[in-house]
Amino acid sequence: MAAGLGRKKIVLLSCGSFNPITNMHLRMFELARDALHRTGLFSVVEGILSPVNDDYKKLTTKKLASGHHRFSMAELATQSSNWINADDWEVKQSNWVPTVNVLEHTKETVVKKYSSSDSKDVPCVKLLCGGDLLESFAVPGLWNEEHMAAIVRDYGLVVITRSGSDPEKFIYESDLLTNYKNNIFIVKEWIYNDISSTKVRLALRRDESIKYVVPDPVIEYIKENNLYKN
Repeated sequence: MAAGLGRKKIVLLSCGSFNPITNMHLRMFELARDALHRTGLFSVVEGILSPVNDDYKKLTTKKLASGHHRFSMAELATQSSNWINADDWEVKQSNWVPTVNVLEHTKETVVKKYSSSDSKDVPCVKLLCGGDLLESFAVPGLWNEEHMAAIVRDYGLVVITRSGSDPEKFIYESDLLTNYKNNIFIVKEWIYNDISSTKVRLALRRDESIKYVVPDPVIEYIKENNLYKN
């Protein structure tokens, strides 16, 4: 059988601050694609990074570099990939955009891109995330319940979870997630990697090296634009 023949096509969308983007953000896409392909049921045709809107800082204590910089770094980070791209739609909006709306926009874009060939072959869009996002569904007031339901019901999740975490238990304890558990695909990360944007920013403030943690073009961009020094 030819590769991908008869498999359901998938576009993976990852939403986040990417402040700055790290190798781990990119690695999540590779982990997810490998796991989905191993099932023999899916074919991942595209990965999309969507940096959060600047207005998000009103909802959190995070200090964000401007959306222009974060998108530019995401673009640079994906130059070496033939299937992962950065999308600037979210950062260009006038206000913060809920994740479910970013999924809706991505679905509309995917339909326009792929429907010209065969409408039955249009990929479905799934939200790629870490286990921490899945667990954040339980934080009171953090998520709009209708949005949570729409995300898992209409799109689905591909969750990268680290060794030692128990997403199955968390899904079991949530009525919402249990109702749509067949739309949640769990990927275990066996090669543990603790890279985070927070630690990268800390290293930069201390003039420490971030080589091999962040893509080289992104390191150069950070230096040229004097980001994350204060």
